[in-house]
Amino acid sequence: MLYLAQVHNNEFLDQLQLRLLARHEGENIWTMIPEEAFILLGKGNTLTEKLLVLVELSPTGDIERLEEATNWVLNLVQSYLTTGITPEFLRQEAERAEQWRQNLTLQNQDLARRSLELEARREQIQALEESLKREKNGVHKDENADS
Repeated sequence: MLYLAQVHNNEFLDQLQLRLLARHEGENIWTMIPEEAFILLGKGNTLTEKLLVLVELSPTGDIERLEEATNWVLNLVQSYLTTGITPEFLRQEAERAEQWRQNLTLQNQDLARRSLELEARREQIQALEESLKREKNGVHKDENADS
């Protein structure tokens, strides 16, 4: 599992540790880790305190990969912050999408209603046609009987 973490100095143990800040859940989806979760790095590690890193942990919690998060953060800035994608922009887009969804639902309901009305009219026309045929056949029988 991939995590965003920050390097901290554990003064009691006199070694560096990682404080896990967020967990990667899926493409462009991260979950903040509200509780303090730490992973010891061991002595002999030369990372700088407060440095942000990306750390890949095994299912057992062992560090499989560790890299500075500078390029990752810069990529986030370039992808999202330089294009003006702000929380307010995302909120407005979500509202617009919801309005479109509601509008499409209303249009769909209107089309379904019209379809039912057309079907009812078609049935009425068929009934009238049947009635006219019966009347016409009745008139022809009367004329034939008169002749």
